[in-house]
Amino acid sequence: MKDKVRKTPDTLRSSRWFAPDDLRSFGHRSRLMQLGYSEEDFMGRPVIGILNTWSELNSCHGHFPERVKDVKRGVAQAGGFAVEMPSLSVDESFTKPTSMLYRNMLAMEVEEMIRSHPLDGVVLMGGCDKTTPGLVMGALSAGVPMIFLPAGPMLRGNYAGKILGSGSDAWKYWDERRAGNVTDAEWVGLQGGIARSAGVCMTMGTASTMTAIAEAMGLSFAGASSIPAVDSGHVRMSASCGRRIVEMVWEDLTPDKIVTEEAIRNAAIVAMATGCSTNAVVHLVAMARRAGVDLTLDHLDELGRTTPLIANVRPSGKDYLMEDFYYAGGLAALMKQIESRLDVSCMTVTGRTLGENLQGAQVYNEDVIRPLSNPVYHEGSLAVLRGNLCPDGAVIKPAACDPKFHLHEGPAIVFDSYPEMKKAIDDENLDVTPDHVLVLRNAGPQGGPGFPEWGMLPIPKALIKQGHRDMLRISDARMSGTSYGACVLHVAPESYIGGPLALLKTGDRVRLDLPNRRLDMLVPEEELAQRRSAWTAPAPHYDRGYGYLFSRHVTQADKGCDFDFLERQFGGATAEPSIF
Repeated sequence: MKDKVRKTPDTLRSSRWFAPDDLRSFGHRSRLMQLGYSEEDFMGRPVIGILNTWSELNSCHGHFPERVKDVKRGVAQAGGFAVEMPSLSVDESFTKPTSMLYRNMLAMEVEEMIRSHPLDGVVLMGGCDKTTPGLVMGALSAGVPMIFLPAGPMLRGNYAGKILGSGSDAWKYWDERRAGNVTDAEWVGLQGGIARSAGVCMTMGTASTMTAIAEAMGLSFAGASSIPAVDSGHVRMSASCGRRIVEMVWEDLTPDKIVTEEAIRNAAIVAMATGCSTNAVVHLVAMARRAGVDLTLDHLDELGRTTPLIANVRPSGKDYLMEDFYYAGGLAALMKQIESRLDVSCMTVTGRTLGENLQGAQVYNEDVIRPLSNPVYHEGSLAVLRGNLCPDGAVIKPAACDPKFHLHEGPAIVFDSYPEMKKAIDDENLDVTPDHVLVLRNAGPQGGPGFPEWGMLPIPKALIKQGHRDMLRISDARMSGTSYGACVLHVAPESYIGGPLALLKTGDRVRLDLPNRRLDMLVPEEELAQRRSAWTAPAPHYDRGYGYLFSRHVTQADKGCDFDFLERQFGGATAEPSIF
C-alpha cells in the first residue's frame, strides 16, 4: 500500500468536525479543550476510535482496561489521536435470555457510533462470542478503516492434576455429577479451576472460532487471534494495532478492500480446518451479507466436504487447548498448512497480502496442528442438512459426535419449551432409550427469543446412569461452540413461525442420513398437511422495546439472523449525516 496516494490532513474525515472556521467547529474544538486537549493533539491527526466491549461482567475481556492503554500508546507513537468509545459488552456468561439477542444491537451501535462521531479509523476490541461478529458487522457497514484486536484465549484450566477446557469439561463433568460420580468438593474444585485468567474460552468454541475467522478474513495481524490474553505478546500486539490503524487511515485502507468474496471464502475454509463452532455459520453468513457477499449454507457445506479438520483442539479435537495451539504456531501456522487452498492474494490490514503475512509461519507440533496427510477428521467441522424437517437447512458438527449417529433412525420425544425438556430429562422414570431422538422446538431466533444456546439437550438422567453419553438431538436452537455430541441445530425455518419442526409429534420416526445430508420425519405428506392446517401461531414474546424490533425484523438462521433492514442487499449503506 506504500505506493498508493496517501491521504492528507485536510482530507481526513475528522477534519469536517475540527477544521472549518465556523461556529459548529468552534464548539467541537472547545469541547475537546474542555477535556484538557490542545489543538496540537487533534488537529490534522487521524482520530482513532477504540471501540471497547469491556464490562465488569465480561470476564473474557477482563484485561481490556489495560489493553486500551496499550492501543493508545501505539496510536500516539504513530502520530494519531486516540479516544476510547465504550461499546455494548454482550457478555456470554451472564446475559439472559441469550447474548445472541443483542449481537445486532451491538452492530447497530458500532455503525452509528462511527458514523456520528469524528473518527477516521477504529480499533475493534472484542472476542467474547457475539462481540466479534457484532463489531465487524457494524464497522463493515460504517466503512472507515478498521483493525480487529482479538481478546485472546484464557489459560488452560486445571484441577486435581487434570487439564480442563472451559465449556467442554463443564458439560462432561455435569453429566458425571448427575450420574453421582462427582462429589460436592470436586464440583467446587472444578468450578474454581476451569477458568483461571482473563480471556475467552480456551477450547475452539465460538469465541476462538470467530477471532480466527476475523484474522483469516484479513482484519487482524497474522497470528493475533491465537495469543493468550495474559501473554506479554498480547500487550505488544495491542500496541501494534494502535500504530497500524493510523497508517491504515493515511493509506485509506477501508474494509471493502479487505473483506471481499475471496477473503470470506478464506475465512470459511480456515474455520472448517480449525474444527469451528456451529455458531460460525450464522455469524459468517451475517458478516458476508454486510459486505455484499451472498454466502449460503450450500457454499459452507461444499467447503465442509472438502476441507480437512487439522486443528487437534477440543471439542472437535481430542487432546489440546488454545494455549497449546498457540505454542504449536497458532493460526498463522495452520493457514500455512492449507495455503494451497486459500486465495493468498487477498489484502489484509497489514497493507500486505495474506500470502506475504504467512511467510515464515511454521508448525512446531504436528500433533496439535496436523499436516494435511494426517488430519483429525477427513472433512471439515460442519455439515449442512436438508429434508422435510429443515427445508432451509440445519447444521451438525460430525467430528464432535459418535460416528454411529451419522446414520440413525428413531422415535422422537418432542418438547415445546426448555422448562418442559429440563423437567423430563431429570425424571429417572422417563420412557427413553438411546435410540430415541430428543427434539426441542420454539428455540429459534424468534421463538427463543433470540436464538439461545439450548441445542445441546442434556442426556436423560436415566440414560446417564446406564452409561450413555450421547444420543441424537434436534432443535431450532444454537449450542455453545464448546459443546459436543450428536446435535442437529439451527433447523430452519424455525417452529415458532410454522416451520416443519412445529408439526413433529412424539412417537414420529426421524431419520438422519449424514452422508447424504438428509434430515427427515417419516410422516406421510397427507398427515403433515392436516397438522399444518391445525397449527396456530404462538403469542409474540414482546410488545415493546428492542425485543419488539428484534422479533419483527430478525432473519432466519440460514440468512444469518441479521435485521432485514441492515443487510446490504436491503437498500445499501445509509448515507453519512451532514454536518451543519
